[in-house]
Amino acid sequence: MASDIKGVAVVIMGVCGAGKSTIGEMLAKVVNCSFLDADDFHPQSNKEKMQKGIPLSEEDRVPWLEKLRDHLNVCLAEVLAARLEKRAAEGNHFMPAKLLQSQLDLLQIEESEGIYKVDGTQSPQVIVSTIQALIL
Repeated sequence: MASDIKGVAVVIMGVCGAGKSTIGEMLAKVVNCSFLDADDFHPQSNKEKMQKGIPLSEEDRVPWLEKLRDHLNVCLAEVLAARLEKRAAEGNHFMPAKLLQSQLDLLQIEESEGIYKVDGTQSPQVIVSTIQALIL
């Protein structure tokens, strides 16, 4: 049985292909909340750059991160995710696998209160159960 969570935002971080969308969708269903895919907030110029195999610079990321921040501030945990269905139906992702290393190089997770690390090598079901236990 799903349980409603209010006022909680869960941000799942990782590189392309790590399973963030899968985990996010599963978690949203289990805890009865909305799911939002951060990829949907990239400006077209960022998508085009990544399609060409060019890693994003910090300057490229600023407008994307600002959009995400603003959306989270407005919606808290009640966000919308219709755009993911469109991308999933198209069956393709705009970013080639060769950009994976640049993402790994830039991924920084600060050790601070309120940030949980979850082993992303586990099955999606185990990951969702772990996150659910942490946030409920």
